[in-house]
Amino acid sequence: MVWNYIRRRSNKREQVLKLLSNQSAYYCFCTESRMQLLRREALKCRHVPKYDNRCRHLSKDEVKEKLDKNHPYCIRFKLSSVPEHVDDIIYGKIVHDIAQTEGDPVIIKADGYPTYHFANVVDDHLMEISHVLRGIEWQISTPKHIMMYKAFNWTPPVYGHLPLILNSNGTKLSKRQNDVQIESLRKDGIFPLAVLNYIIHAGGGFDNKGGAEYIQSYEELIKQFDVSKIKVNSNKLLPEKLLQFNKLEISKLIANDKNKKFLVERIRRLVIEAFPDRKNNAGLQLDEHHIMTVLKWGQDRIYKLSDLVTPNFAFLWVIPSSPVNVTESGCLDVLKIINMKLSETDSQNYNKTSINSYLKELANEHKIPIATLMTLLRGILSGLKEGPPVGEMMEILGKDTTLLRINRFIS
Repeated sequence: MVWNYIRRRSNKREQVLKLLSNQSAYYCFCTESRMQLLRREALKCRHVPKYDNRCRHLSKDEVKEKLDKNHPYCIRFKLSSVPEHVDDIIYGKIVHDIAQTEGDPVIIKADGYPTYHFANVVDDHLMEISHVLRGIEWQISTPKHIMMYKAFNWTPPVYGHLPLILNSNGTKLSKRQNDVQIESLRKDGIFPLAVLNYIIHAGGGFDNKGGAEYIQSYEELIKQFDVSKIKVNSNKLLPEKLLQFNKLEISKLIANDKNKKFLVERIRRLVIEAFPDRKNNAGLQLDEHHIMTVLKWGQDRIYKLSDLVTPNFAFLWVIPSSPVNVTESGCLDVLKIINMKLSETDSQNYNKTSINSYLKELANEHKIPIATLMTLLRGILSGLKEGPPVGEMMEILGKDTTLLRINRFIS
């Protein structure tokens, strides 16, 4: 990596000598204090601050004299006085007369390092870049880059500039925002394909026929891309769409058996991190079958995998600690009957439909309000006053875990 960096700096040095040789660039000896003075005077006169190109007109002898005396210098590129047009493949023909708004730009700084504009042109040429797609904020710099290509006698790439992507409130999206950083999204449990679909819906270039109800694969996106479909207007990112796409991606991952190991390990890690007080993971239900059952059950309820370890879903992994009071007469006897009945139920008949039917019959038989029985069972199984239907809870926890929790309460 270090050698590549040194080699790239050496390339820039070689290329800038070509521009000096063909008089497309020149040495500038203006001091920082002079530049500040120019800026203050321009602002005072309500003009656009820019370099006055003073050193462009130094003679060869004057330049040699200053170099011999080791005067500090930078190297500037000579902007053409003729406006350079850009055939933008998204915005069409664009003309910026940059010589009216700025002076000759620095291409090699006083410390010997190249500026972005110069490095961009040289690197793109050496890497044989044919097309450049970049943000609209760089469009005003493109004529400058094309001038540099022509000064080198190189063929410039095809340019296309992309509209701004805005926050939901209309402000400009910034890389300094934590919530749009890739690392932040990764930590938040957002999958790459969800981010990709989220962005392409904001910027265009794709069909998006399925809308936010369908997540497109990498292969589909590659086949669909059409630069002519990119919108020229700025677009807002809507956070709720990102979560919707992530939900779709989770379902897609679960449907593919090849992802089982990855998903199981991800959930195990999330559960262990969510319940750090469980020494050696004691009491945590982390077997593969249970995790996959929870995932398939939860895919329509969650937007991120981490949602499965929030307090409302803690019962899926740990035995609830909050005690439940039995105030209704006969409830304890009914619990014992339920316990016995479930023990005798085979796995084929252990599902929410059969469970709900049985519980209603039992409540009627013992004259206990069904709501009371369900509230009691929900408390025993999850420690929650509200939550998923009890039949679903019992099905998702599985027969053995359900029996364990009811037995624990009875005893």
